[in-house]
Amino acid sequence: MSAPTFENRYRTAWAGLARAEHAGEEQRVAGWVHRRRDHGGLIFIDLRDREGLLQLVFHPDRAPEAHEAAHALRAEDVISAAGTLVERQADVVNPDLPTGQVELAVRSFDLLADAQTPPFQIDEDDPVGEELRLKYRYLDLRKPAMSAALVLRHRVVSAIRSHLEGQGFLDIETPILTRSTPEGARDYLVPSRPQPGSWYALPQSPQLFKQLLMMSGFERYFQIARCFRDEDLRADRQPEFTQLDMELSFVDEDDIISTCDQLMRDVLAVGGIEAPPQIERITYDVAMLRYGSDRPDRRIPIEIADLSEVFSGSEFKVFSGALGGGGVVRGLSASGEFPRSRFDALTERAQGLGAKGLVWGVLEPDGWRSPVAKFLSEQEIEGMVAATGAKEGDAILAVADSAAVAARVLGALRLEVGVAEERHDLVWIVDFPMFDWNEAEARWDAIHHPFSAPTGDLDGDPGSWRSRNYDLVWNGTEIGGGSIRNSSAEVQSKVFTALGMDEADARERFGFLLDALAYG
Repeated sequence: MSAPTFENRYRTAWAGLARAEHAGEEQRVAGWVHRRRDHGGLIFIDLRDREGLLQLVFHPDRAPEAHEAAHALRAEDVISAAGTLVERQADVVNPDLPTGQVELAVRSFDLLADAQTPPFQIDEDDPVGEELRLKYRYLDLRKPAMSAALVLRHRVVSAIRSHLEGQGFLDIETPILTRSTPEGARDYLVPSRPQPGSWYALPQSPQLFKQLLMMSGFERYFQIARCFRDEDLRADRQPEFTQLDMELSFVDEDDIISTCDQLMRDVLAVGGIEAPPQIERITYDVAMLRYGSDRPDRRIPIEIADLSEVFSGSEFKVFSGALGGGGVVRGLSASGEFPRSRFDALTERAQGLGAKGLVWGVLEPDGWRSPVAKFLSEQEIEGMVAATGAKEGDAILAVADSAAVAARVLGALRLEVGVAEERHDLVWIVDFPMFDWNEAEARWDAIHHPFSAPTGDLDGDPGSWRSRNYDLVWNGTEIGGGSIRNSSAEVQSKVFTALGMDEADARERFGFLLDALAYG
Protein backbone atom coordinates (compact mmCIF):
# COMPACT_ATOMS: atom_id res chain seq x y z
CA MET A 1 0.00 0.00 0.00
CA SER A 2 1.46 3.35 -1.02
CA ALA A 3 1.55 5.92 1.76
CA PRO A 4 2.69 9.55 1.92
CA THR A 5 5.88 10.12 3.86
CA PHE A 6 5.86 12.46 6.81
CA GLU A 7 9.39 13.81 6.35
CA ASN A 8 11.36 14.72 9.44
CA ARG A 9 14.76 14.13 11.00
CA TYR A 10 14.05 10.41 11.37
CA ARG A 11 12.76 9.60 7.90
CA THR A 12 12.39 11.02 4.39
CA ALA A 13 11.04 7.84 2.76
CA TRP A 14 9.43 4.52 3.63
CA ALA A 15 11.94 1.68 3.52
CA GLY A 16 9.42 -0.76 2.08
CA LEU A 17 8.48 1.53 -0.82
CA ALA A 18 11.96 1.88 -2.33
CA ARG A 19 11.98 0.96 -6.02
CA ALA A 20 14.40 0.95 -8.95
CA GLU A 21 13.08 4.31 -10.19
CA HIS A 22 14.27 5.88 -6.93
CA ALA A 23 17.91 4.82 -7.50
CA GLY A 24 20.33 7.69 -7.01
CA GLU A 25 18.18 9.46 -4.40
CA GLU A 26 19.51 10.47 -1.01
CA GLN A 27 17.14 8.94 1.53
CA ARG A 28 16.75 8.53 5.26
CA VAL A 29 14.74 5.54 6.45
CA ALA A 30 13.71 4.35 9.91
CA GLY A 31 12.59 1.04 11.33
CA TRP A 32 13.53 -2.18 13.06
CA VAL A 33 16.51 -4.42 12.32
CA HIS A 34 14.82 -7.49 10.88
CA ARG A 35 17.94 -9.48 10.07
CA ARG A 36 21.70 -8.84 10.11
CA ARG A 37 24.35 -10.58 7.98
CA ASP A 38 28.12 -10.06 8.12
CA HIS A 39 29.75 -11.02 4.80
CA GLY A 40 33.39 -10.42 5.51
CA GLY A 41 33.97 -6.76 4.80
CA LEU A 42 30.34 -5.86 4.13
CA ILE A 43 27.51 -5.82 6.65
CA PHE A 44 23.94 -6.23 5.39
CA ILE A 45 20.85 -5.38 7.39
CA ASP A 46 17.23 -5.91 6.37
CA LEU A 47 15.39 -2.91 7.77
CA ARG A 48 11.67 -3.36 8.43
CA ASP A 49 9.05 -0.65 8.56
CA ARG A 50 5.30 -0.73 8.07
CA GLU A 51 5.62 -0.90 4.29
CA GLY A 52 8.09 -3.79 4.06
CA LEU A 53 11.81 -4.63 4.03
CA LEU A 54 14.79 -2.80 2.53
CA GLN A 55 18.36 -4.06 2.46
CA LEU A 56 20.93 -1.68 3.94
CA VAL A 57 24.60 -2.17 3.10
CA PHE A 58 27.49 -0.87 5.23
CA HIS A 59 30.81 -0.43 3.35
CA PRO A 60 34.00 -0.36 5.46
CA ASP A 61 35.75 1.96 2.98
CA ARG A 62 32.93 4.38 2.09
CA ALA A 63 31.49 4.82 5.60
CA PRO A 64 33.95 3.34 8.11
CA GLU A 65 32.29 4.82 11.22
CA ALA A 66 28.85 3.53 10.28
CA HIS A 67 30.35 0.16 9.34
CA GLU A 68 32.11 -0.17 12.68
CA ALA A 69 28.99 0.81 14.64
CA ALA A 70 26.86 -1.65 12.64
CA HIS A 71 28.78 -4.55 14.19
CA ALA A 72 26.85 -3.91 17.42
CA LEU A 73 23.37 -3.94 15.86
CA ARG A 74 21.09 -6.82 16.79
CA ALA A 75 17.63 -8.00 15.81
CA GLU A 76 14.82 -5.55 16.69
CA ASP A 77 17.12 -2.61 17.37
CA VAL A 78 15.46 0.58 16.12
CA ILE A 79 17.55 2.79 13.84
CA SER A 80 17.34 5.74 11.47
CA ALA A 81 19.77 5.41 8.55
CA ALA A 82 20.79 7.88 5.84
CA GLY A 83 22.49 7.11 2.55
CA THR A 84 22.14 6.71 -1.20
CA LEU A 85 19.66 4.33 -2.79
CA VAL A 86 21.53 2.29 -5.41
CA GLU A 87 20.56 -0.45 -7.84
CA ARG A 88 21.76 -3.94 -7.00
CA GLN A 89 23.92 -5.86 -9.41
CA ALA A 90 21.89 -8.23 -11.58
CA ASP A 91 23.22 -11.36 -9.88
CA VAL A 92 22.10 -10.23 -6.41
CA VAL A 93 18.63 -8.91 -7.24
CA ASN A 94 16.04 -10.43 -4.87
CA PRO A 95 12.88 -11.19 -6.90
CA ASP A 96 10.99 -12.15 -3.73
CA LEU A 97 11.03 -8.58 -2.37
CA PRO A 98 9.32 -5.54 -3.90
CA THR A 99 12.47 -3.63 -2.90
CA GLY A 100 14.73 -6.38 -4.23
CA GLN A 101 16.25 -4.34 -7.08
CA VAL A 102 17.74 -1.69 -4.80
CA GLU A 103 19.61 -1.24 -1.53
CA LEU A 104 20.56 1.70 0.64
CA ALA A 105 24.31 2.36 0.84
CA VAL A 106 24.43 3.72 4.39
CA ARG A 107 26.42 6.83 5.10
CA SER A 108 25.40 7.20 8.75
CA PHE A 109 22.79 5.96 11.18
CA ASP A 110 21.39 6.71 14.62
CA LEU A 111 20.49 4.05 17.16
CA LEU A 112 17.08 5.12 18.43
CA ALA A 113 16.47 2.16 20.75
CA ASP A 114 18.37 -1.02 21.46
CA ALA A 115 16.42 -4.23 21.98
CA GLN A 116 16.79 -7.20 24.28
CA THR A 117 16.82 -10.64 22.70
CA PRO A 118 13.13 -11.28 21.87
CA PRO A 119 11.40 -14.39 23.26
CA PHE A 120 10.85 -15.63 19.69
CA GLN A 121 12.28 -14.77 16.30
CA ILE A 122 10.42 -12.08 14.39
CA ASP A 123 12.18 -12.93 11.12
CA GLU A 124 11.25 -16.62 11.08
CA ASP A 125 8.03 -18.54 10.50
CA ASP A 126 8.74 -21.21 13.12
CA PRO A 127 5.58 -22.06 15.11
CA VAL A 128 5.26 -20.17 18.38
CA GLY A 129 2.84 -21.11 21.16
CA GLU A 130 -0.33 -19.02 21.26
CA GLU A 131 0.12 -18.13 24.94
CA LEU A 132 3.60 -16.74 24.26
CA ARG A 133 2.37 -14.84 21.21
CA LEU A 134 -0.44 -13.24 23.19
CA LYS A 135 1.84 -12.34 26.09
CA TYR A 136 4.12 -10.52 23.65
CA ARG A 137 1.42 -9.39 21.27
CA TYR A 138 3.34 -6.24 20.33
CA LEU A 139 6.19 -8.46 19.09
CA ASP A 140 3.87 -10.89 17.33
CA LEU A 141 2.33 -8.00 15.39
CA ARG A 142 5.77 -7.09 14.07
CA LYS A 143 5.80 -10.27 12.00
CA PRO A 144 5.19 -9.28 8.36
CA ALA A 145 2.29 -11.72 7.97
CA MET A 146 0.52 -10.30 11.02
CA SER A 147 1.04 -6.67 10.11
CA ALA A 148 -0.05 -7.42 6.53
CA ALA A 149 -3.33 -8.83 7.85
CA LEU A 150 -4.11 -5.61 9.72
CA VAL A 151 -3.18 -3.50 6.70
CA LEU A 152 -5.44 -5.65 4.51
CA ARG A 153 -8.26 -5.24 7.03
CA HIS A 154 -7.84 -1.46 6.85
CA ARG A 155 -7.93 -1.52 3.06
CA VAL A 156 -11.08 -3.66 3.06
CA VAL A 157 -12.84 -1.29 5.49
CA SER A 158 -11.77 1.68 3.36
CA ALA A 159 -13.19 0.00 0.25
CA ILE A 160 -16.46 -0.69 2.08
CA ARG A 161 -16.80 2.92 3.25
CA SER A 162 -15.98 4.33 -0.16
CA HIS A 163 -18.45 2.06 -1.95
CA LEU A 164 -21.36 2.52 0.44
CA GLU A 165 -20.95 6.28 0.77
CA GLY A 166 -21.04 6.42 -3.03
CA GLN A 167 -24.36 4.56 -2.91
CA GLY A 168 -25.95 7.04 -0.50
CA PHE A 169 -25.47 5.13 2.77
CA LEU A 170 -25.00 7.03 6.03
CA ASP A 171 -22.47 5.87 8.64
CA ILE A 172 -24.36 6.01 11.97
CA GLU A 173 -23.16 4.69 15.33
CA THR A 174 -25.58 2.78 17.55
CA PRO A 175 -25.41 2.26 21.36
CA ILE A 176 -23.08 -0.26 22.96
CA LEU A 177 -24.90 -0.39 26.31
CA THR A 178 -28.34 -1.77 25.50
CA ARG A 179 -30.94 -4.33 26.61
CA SER A 180 -30.87 -8.08 26.09
CA THR A 181 -32.63 -9.45 22.99
CA PRO A 182 -32.73 -13.03 21.63
CA GLU A 183 -29.96 -13.31 19.04
CA GLY A 184 -28.78 -16.90 19.32
CA ALA A 185 -25.95 -16.54 21.86
CA ARG A 186 -25.55 -15.48 25.48
CA ASP A 187 -25.18 -11.78 26.26
CA TYR A 188 -22.33 -10.09 28.05
CA LEU A 189 -23.91 -8.24 30.97
CA VAL A 190 -22.69 -4.99 32.52
CA PRO A 191 -24.07 -3.97 35.95
CA SER A 192 -25.60 -0.52 36.25
CA ARG A 193 -24.05 1.44 39.13
CA PRO A 194 -26.87 4.02 39.48
CA GLN A 195 -29.53 1.28 39.38
CA PRO A 196 -28.41 -1.64 41.59
CA GLY A 197 -29.79 -4.96 40.39
CA SER A 198 -30.16 -3.75 36.81
CA TRP A 199 -27.89 -4.67 33.94
CA TYR A 200 -26.98 -3.55 30.46
CA ALA A 201 -26.27 -6.09 27.71
CA LEU A 202 -23.53 -5.57 25.14
CA PRO A 203 -25.03 -5.86 21.64
CA GLN A 204 -24.69 -9.11 19.72
CA SER A 205 -25.48 -6.96 16.67
CA PRO A 206 -27.16 -3.58 16.05
CA GLN A 207 -30.21 -5.53 14.83
CA LEU A 208 -33.01 -3.59 16.50
CA PHE A 209 -31.31 -0.21 16.33
CA LYS A 210 -31.00 -0.31 12.57
CA GLN A 211 -34.68 -1.23 12.25
CA LEU A 212 -35.52 1.80 14.37
CA LEU A 213 -33.28 3.93 12.14
CA MET A 214 -35.29 2.82 9.12
CA MET A 215 -38.51 3.71 10.95
CA SER A 216 -36.92 7.09 11.66
CA GLY A 217 -36.52 7.73 7.93
CA PHE A 218 -32.77 7.41 7.36
CA GLU A 219 -33.38 4.82 4.59
CA ARG A 220 -29.75 3.75 3.99
CA TYR A 221 -27.48 3.06 6.97
CA PHE A 222 -24.19 1.29 7.53
CA GLN A 223 -21.78 0.84 10.40
CA ILE A 224 -18.50 -0.96 11.01
CA ALA A 225 -19.97 -2.37 14.20
CA ARG A 226 -18.37 -3.99 17.22
CA CYS A 227 -20.40 -6.99 18.42
CA PHE A 228 -20.18 -9.14 21.56
CA ARG A 229 -21.28 -12.74 22.04
CA ASP A 230 -20.63 -14.89 25.09
CA GLU A 231 -20.07 -18.24 23.38
CA ASP A 232 -17.41 -20.91 23.13
CA LEU A 233 -14.39 -20.09 21.00
CA ARG A 234 -14.16 -21.67 17.55
CA ALA A 235 -12.25 -20.80 14.41
CA ASP A 236 -15.16 -18.62 13.28
CA ARG A 237 -16.46 -17.56 16.70
CA GLN A 238 -14.97 -14.82 18.87
CA PRO A 239 -16.30 -13.17 22.04
CA GLU A 240 -15.99 -9.80 20.30
CA PHE A 241 -15.78 -9.15 16.60
CA THR A 242 -16.35 -6.48 13.98
CA GLN A 243 -18.94 -6.75 11.23
CA LEU A 244 -20.29 -4.61 8.45
CA ASP A 245 -23.86 -3.80 9.43
CA MET A 246 -26.20 -2.19 6.92
CA GLU A 247 -29.90 -1.60 6.34
CA LEU A 248 -32.04 -0.24 3.50
CA SER A 249 -35.63 0.93 3.19
CA PHE A 250 -38.07 0.45 0.31
CA VAL A 251 -36.23 -2.54 -1.15
CA ASP A 252 -36.71 -6.27 -1.59
CA GLU A 253 -34.30 -9.21 -1.53
CA ASP A 254 -33.17 -8.68 -5.12
CA ASP A 255 -32.22 -5.06 -4.43
CA ILE A 256 -30.20 -5.95 -1.33
CA ILE A 257 -28.43 -8.91 -2.89
CA SER A 258 -27.59 -6.85 -5.98
CA THR A 259 -26.19 -4.09 -3.74
CA CYS A 260 -24.03 -6.65 -1.91
CA ASP A 261 -22.88 -8.22 -5.19
CA GLN A 262 -21.50 -4.84 -6.27
CA LEU A 263 -19.91 -4.29 -2.86
CA MET A 264 -18.23 -7.71 -2.92
CA ARG A 265 -16.59 -6.92 -6.25
CA ASP A 266 -14.89 -3.87 -4.72
CA VAL A 267 -13.97 -5.70 -1.50
CA LEU A 268 -12.47 -8.76 -3.21
CA ALA A 269 -10.58 -6.56 -5.66
CA VAL A 270 -8.53 -5.34 -2.67
CA GLY A 271 -7.12 -8.86 -2.43
CA GLY A 272 -6.74 -9.25 -6.19
CA ILE A 273 -9.75 -11.59 -6.44
CA GLU A 274 -12.25 -11.15 -9.25
CA ALA A 275 -15.86 -11.65 -8.20
CA PRO A 276 -18.58 -12.57 -10.71
CA PRO A 277 -20.89 -9.73 -11.84
CA GLN A 278 -23.80 -11.58 -10.24
CA ILE A 279 -23.31 -14.11 -7.46
CA GLU A 280 -25.30 -17.32 -7.91
CA ARG A 281 -28.28 -18.00 -5.65
CA ILE A 282 -29.60 -21.38 -4.49
CA THR A 283 -32.36 -22.21 -2.04
CA TYR A 284 -31.80 -23.61 1.43
CA ASP A 285 -33.53 -26.85 0.42
CA VAL A 286 -31.27 -27.29 -2.62
CA ALA A 287 -28.16 -26.58 -0.53
CA MET A 288 -29.14 -29.18 2.07
CA LEU A 289 -29.98 -31.78 -0.58
CA ARG A 290 -26.88 -31.31 -2.76
CA TYR A 291 -24.28 -30.43 -0.15
CA GLY A 292 -25.75 -31.35 3.24
CA SER A 293 -25.08 -27.86 4.53
CA ASP A 294 -26.46 -24.35 4.32
CA ARG A 295 -22.82 -23.20 4.13
CA PRO A 296 -21.65 -25.36 1.22
CA ASP A 297 -18.07 -25.45 0.03
CA ARG A 298 -18.80 -25.95 -3.65
CA ARG A 299 -15.12 -26.08 -4.56
CA ILE A 300 -15.44 -29.76 -3.65
CA PRO A 301 -16.80 -31.34 -6.86
CA ILE A 302 -19.10 -33.81 -5.06
CA GLU A 303 -22.87 -33.53 -4.83
CA ILE A 304 -25.20 -35.62 -2.72
CA ALA A 305 -27.80 -37.57 -4.70
CA ASP A 306 -31.32 -38.45 -3.57
CA LEU A 307 -31.59 -42.24 -3.99
CA SER A 308 -35.07 -42.59 -2.51
CA GLU A 309 -36.70 -43.22 -5.89
CA VAL A 310 -33.97 -45.69 -6.88
CA PHE A 311 -34.69 -47.80 -3.78
CA SER A 312 -38.44 -47.13 -3.51
CA GLY A 313 -39.20 -50.84 -4.00
CA SER A 314 -36.05 -52.24 -2.41
CA GLU A 315 -36.16 -55.41 -0.33
CA PHE A 316 -33.07 -54.29 1.58
CA LYS A 317 -34.54 -53.66 5.04
CA VAL A 318 -32.18 -50.81 5.90
CA PHE A 319 -33.48 -48.82 2.93
CA SER A 320 -37.11 -49.98 2.96
CA GLY A 321 -37.39 -49.36 6.70
CA ALA A 322 -36.15 -45.79 6.41
CA LEU A 323 -38.37 -45.02 3.43
CA GLY A 324 -41.39 -46.63 5.08
CA GLY A 325 -40.91 -44.41 8.10
CA GLY A 326 -40.93 -41.22 6.04
CA GLY A 327 -37.15 -41.01 5.72
CA VAL A 328 -34.84 -40.82 2.73
CA VAL A 329 -31.93 -42.65 1.13
CA ARG A 330 -29.13 -40.39 -0.07
CA GLY A 331 -25.60 -41.02 -1.22
CA LEU A 332 -22.48 -39.65 -2.86
CA SER A 333 -19.46 -40.92 -4.77
CA ALA A 334 -15.83 -40.03 -4.23
CA SER A 335 -12.51 -40.93 -5.80
CA GLY A 336 -9.34 -41.87 -3.94
CA GLU A 337 -7.95 -44.72 -1.89
CA PHE A 338 -10.54 -46.49 0.26
CA PRO A 339 -9.13 -49.39 2.27
CA ARG A 340 -11.42 -51.12 4.77
CA SER A 341 -9.93 -49.09 7.61
CA ARG A 342 -11.06 -45.87 5.97
CA PHE A 343 -14.61 -47.16 5.53
CA ASP A 344 -14.60 -48.18 9.20
CA ALA A 345 -13.52 -44.68 10.21
CA LEU A 346 -16.19 -43.10 8.00
CA THR A 347 -18.83 -45.40 9.49
CA GLU A 348 -17.80 -44.41 13.00
CA ARG A 349 -17.95 -40.76 12.00
CA ALA A 350 -21.44 -41.22 10.53
CA GLN A 351 -22.69 -42.88 13.69
CA GLY A 352 -21.21 -40.11 15.77
CA LEU A 353 -23.32 -37.66 13.77
CA GLY A 354 -26.52 -39.58 14.47
CA ALA A 355 -26.75 -42.12 11.65
CA LYS A 356 -27.59 -45.74 12.44
CA GLY A 357 -24.87 -46.83 10.05
CA LEU A 358 -23.24 -46.25 6.68
CA VAL A 359 -23.67 -48.24 3.48
CA TRP A 360 -20.44 -48.26 1.51
CA GLY A 361 -18.72 -49.95 -1.40
CA VAL A 362 -16.35 -49.51 -4.35
CA LEU A 363 -17.28 -49.58 -8.04
CA GLU A 364 -14.95 -52.13 -9.64
CA PRO A 365 -14.75 -53.40 -13.25
CA ASP A 366 -16.90 -56.43 -12.42
CA GLY A 367 -19.46 -54.57 -10.33
CA TRP A 368 -20.05 -52.89 -6.99
CA ARG A 369 -18.02 -54.47 -4.18
CA SER A 370 -19.84 -53.99 -0.89
CA PRO A 371 -20.95 -56.01 2.14
CA VAL A 372 -24.55 -55.20 1.15
CA ALA A 373 -24.27 -55.77 -2.60
CA LYS A 374 -26.03 -59.15 -2.31
CA PHE A 375 -29.14 -57.43 -0.92
CA LEU A 376 -29.49 -55.06 -3.88
CA SER A 377 -30.75 -55.82 -7.36
CA GLU A 378 -28.65 -55.11 -10.43
CA GLN A 379 -31.16 -52.43 -11.43
CA GLU A 380 -30.85 -50.72 -8.04
CA ILE A 381 -27.05 -50.74 -8.21
CA GLU A 382 -27.12 -49.31 -11.74
CA GLY A 383 -29.55 -46.60 -10.62
CA MET A 384 -27.36 -45.72 -7.64
CA VAL A 385 -24.23 -45.52 -9.81
CA ALA A 386 -26.00 -43.30 -12.34
CA ALA A 387 -27.49 -40.99 -9.70
CA THR A 388 -24.20 -40.48 -7.85
CA GLY A 389 -22.11 -40.19 -11.02
CA ALA A 390 -19.68 -42.83 -9.77
CA LYS A 391 -16.85 -43.94 -12.05
CA GLU A 392 -14.75 -47.08 -11.94
CA GLY A 393 -12.64 -47.06 -8.77
CA ASP A 394 -14.91 -44.62 -6.95
CA ALA A 395 -16.42 -45.27 -3.54
CA ILE A 396 -20.13 -44.84 -2.93
CA LEU A 397 -21.41 -43.86 0.52
CA ALA A 398 -25.12 -43.98 1.37
CA VAL A 399 -27.25 -43.13 4.40
CA ALA A 400 -30.85 -44.18 5.08
CA ASP A 401 -32.44 -42.00 7.75
CA SER A 402 -34.47 -38.85 8.23
CA ALA A 403 -33.74 -36.06 5.77
CA ALA A 404 -32.08 -33.99 8.49
CA VAL A 405 -29.75 -36.81 9.61
CA ALA A 406 -28.89 -37.82 6.03
CA ALA A 407 -28.00 -34.22 5.16
CA ARG A 408 -25.92 -33.72 8.31
CA VAL A 409 -23.99 -36.97 7.91
CA LEU A 410 -23.33 -36.84 4.17
CA GLY A 411 -22.52 -33.15 4.38
CA ALA A 412 -19.76 -33.92 6.89
CA LEU A 413 -18.48 -36.97 4.97
CA ARG A 414 -18.42 -34.92 1.76
CA LEU A 415 -15.92 -32.57 3.40
CA GLU A 416 -13.81 -35.52 4.59
CA VAL A 417 -13.57 -37.44 1.32
CA GLY A 418 -13.59 -34.49 -1.09
CA VAL A 419 -10.71 -32.32 -2.26
CA ALA A 420 -11.38 -28.62 -2.85
CA GLU A 421 -10.43 -27.17 -6.21
CA GLU A 422 -8.04 -24.21 -6.36
CA ARG A 423 -10.61 -21.49 -6.93
CA HIS A 424 -12.96 -19.17 -5.10
CA ASP A 425 -16.68 -19.84 -4.80
CA LEU A 426 -19.39 -17.40 -3.75
CA VAL A 427 -23.05 -18.34 -3.40
CA TRP A 428 -26.19 -16.88 -1.84
CA ILE A 429 -28.42 -19.22 0.15
CA VAL A 430 -32.05 -18.04 0.10
CA ASP A 431 -35.55 -19.15 1.18
CA PHE A 432 -34.74 -20.46 4.66
CA PRO A 433 -37.22 -22.05 7.05
CA MET A 434 -38.32 -19.53 9.66
CA PHE A 435 -38.07 -21.91 12.63
CA ASP A 436 -36.28 -25.03 13.79
CA TRP A 437 -37.86 -27.38 16.34
CA ASN A 438 -35.93 -27.56 19.62
CA GLU A 439 -36.46 -31.16 20.80
CA ALA A 440 -34.79 -30.63 24.17
CA GLU A 441 -37.04 -27.72 25.14
CA ALA A 442 -40.09 -28.68 23.04
CA ARG A 443 -40.40 -25.30 21.36
CA TRP A 444 -39.64 -23.46 18.14
CA ASP A 445 -36.41 -21.49 17.74
CA ALA A 446 -35.83 -18.84 15.08
CA ILE A 447 -33.17 -20.12 12.68
CA HIS A 448 -31.79 -16.61 12.19
CA HIS A 449 -33.66 -14.16 14.42
CA PRO A 450 -37.31 -13.37 15.17
CA PHE A 451 -37.36 -10.07 13.27
CA SER A 452 -37.23 -11.50 9.73
CA ALA A 453 -40.37 -11.21 7.63
CA PRO A 454 -42.04 -14.65 7.47
CA THR A 455 -43.96 -16.07 4.52
CA GLY A 456 -46.53 -18.86 4.28
CA ASP A 457 -49.69 -19.57 6.25
CA LEU A 458 -49.05 -17.52 9.39
CA ASP A 459 -52.13 -19.03 11.03
CA GLY A 460 -50.89 -22.56 10.35
CA ASP A 461 -48.00 -24.78 11.43
CA PRO A 462 -44.92 -22.63 12.24
CA GLY A 463 -42.80 -25.46 10.85
CA SER A 464 -44.09 -24.59 7.38
CA TRP A 465 -43.19 -20.88 7.59
CA ARG A 466 -40.32 -19.60 5.48
CA SER A 467 -38.25 -16.50 6.16
CA ARG A 468 -37.03 -13.85 3.78
CA ASN A 469 -33.43 -14.46 4.83
CA TYR A 470 -30.34 -14.74 2.67
CA ASP A 471 -26.78 -15.78 3.60
CA LEU A 472 -23.61 -15.18 1.61
CA VAL A 473 -21.17 -18.12 1.65
CA TRP A 474 -17.55 -17.95 0.49
CA ASN A 475 -15.60 -21.20 0.17
CA GLY A 476 -17.81 -22.92 2.73
CA THR A 477 -17.81 -20.10 5.29
CA GLU A 478 -20.77 -17.83 5.93
CA ILE A 479 -19.40 -14.30 5.60
CA GLY A 480 -22.64 -12.34 5.65
CA GLY A 481 -26.37 -12.44 5.61
CA GLY A 482 -29.54 -10.57 6.27
CA SER A 483 -33.26 -10.53 5.75
CA ILE A 484 -36.22 -8.44 4.81
CA ARG A 485 -37.37 -7.19 8.20
CA ASN A 486 -40.87 -7.55 9.51
CA SER A 487 -42.73 -4.25 9.10
CA SER A 488 -46.06 -5.27 10.66
CA ALA A 489 -46.80 -5.18 14.38
CA GLU A 490 -49.48 -7.86 13.90
CA VAL A 491 -47.13 -10.25 12.09
CA GLN A 492 -44.35 -9.58 14.60
CA SER A 493 -46.73 -10.54 17.38
CA LYS A 494 -47.50 -13.82 15.59
CA VAL A 495 -43.78 -14.58 15.41
CA PHE A 496 -43.41 -13.96 19.15
CA THR A 497 -46.40 -16.24 19.80
CA ALA A 498 -44.85 -19.01 17.68
CA LEU A 499 -41.69 -18.68 19.80
CA GLY A 500 -43.74 -19.32 22.94
CA MET A 501 -44.04 -15.75 24.21
CA ASP A 502 -47.38 -14.67 25.56
CA GLU A 503 -48.61 -11.13 24.94
CA ALA A 504 -47.37 -9.82 28.28
CA ASP A 505 -43.89 -11.30 27.78
CA ALA A 506 -43.63 -9.92 24.25
CA ARG A 507 -44.80 -6.51 25.44
CA GLU A 508 -42.30 -6.53 28.33
CA ARG A 509 -39.34 -7.46 26.13
CA PHE A 510 -40.21 -5.82 22.82
CA GLY A 511 -42.90 -3.27 23.51
CA PHE A 512 -40.70 -0.50 22.11
CA LEU A 513 -40.42 -2.37 18.79
CA LEU A 514 -44.13 -3.18 18.57
CA ASP A 515 -44.94 0.46 19.31
CA ALA A 516 -42.51 1.64 16.63
CA LEU A 517 -44.02 -0.76 14.07
CA ALA A 518 -47.47 0.61 14.92
CA TYR A 519 -46.35 4.07 13.74
CA GLY A 520 -45.21 2.91 10.28
